[in-house]
Amino acid sequence: MNKALESLLDLLDLEQIEEDIFRGVSRSALVPRVFGGQVAAQALVAAGRTVPADRPAHSLHAYFLRAGDPGAPIVYTVDRIRDGRSFTTRRVVAVQHGQPIFHLSASFQTYEEGLEHQTGMPSAPDPETLPTAAEMLPRHLPAHVAERLIEARAAVDLRYVDAPPWATVGQPREPRSQVWFRTNGKLDEYADRAADPLLHVCLATYVSDMTLLDSVLLAHGRGGWAVGDVVGASLDHAMWFHRPFKADEWLLYDQESPSASGGRGLGQARIWTRDGQLAVTVIQEGVVRVPR
Repeated sequence: MNKALESLLDLLDLEQIEEDIFRGVSRSALVPRVFGGQVAAQALVAAGRTVPADRPAHSLHAYFLRAGDPGAPIVYTVDRIRDGRSFTTRRVVAVQHGQPIFHLSASFQTYEEGLEHQTGMPSAPDPETLPTAAEMLPRHLPAHVAERLIEARAAVDLRYVDAPPWATVGQPREPRSQVWFRTNGKLDEYADRAADPLLHVCLATYVSDMTLLDSVLLAHGRGGWAVGDVVGASLDHAMWFHRPFKADEWLLYDQESPSASGGRGLGQARIWTRDGQLAVTVIQEGVVRVPR
């Protein structure tokens, strides 16, 4: 197994220190704070550990309150809001240095038959025809930046359909982007965990924070955090999990930005399985500021 993927799985395997209290560690990120996708995924792991296995997550709503310290552990406290006949609700607060840095509400549901429809999947080239991150990044970024970005995303095979914002600086274009992603290796070696739907949902949550605000940058010809022509951070994040999927199989992340104003940018997206099933809807707002 890819060592970076193994490290990510270990990152999501929280230590239980008391009933409904868990502790997680962090990994290095591109910026001197905890990666938002990490804390969101870990919080969902904590919530899911208190829910029966036959109730998969169907939604989460989260707020990033303070920048996390990557050098300190994060304590996740789960509040069992409700255990109903069909739905289970959990609230999670992530704490560092005695202060909350993140808040998540998540809902879980037993399987039910019901009405079924979905919109059509957008067109996209096959992921195997697209360059890998290791092939693409050194073409557009300084070597030291490319190396750090490749290392930070080594657990994920993420392939851009179109040029990312840092490859087209100064060229505003339609605020829309697509990436294919999957874990950088199969999860078969973790047979017991690979069968757990919560793991796949948490892995998708982790990846969902990597590129969603790129579409905001595209509209203004900005390169983003990798080139330093904007500063920003995630403010809130919401996801709805519609249908089962596997995070170690190709998923299309179709993203766009309908609005930016007030120093904030909004991104919305859908995640599709390769065979055209709508798996996840994602909405995120972040601070996006031009340095003075």
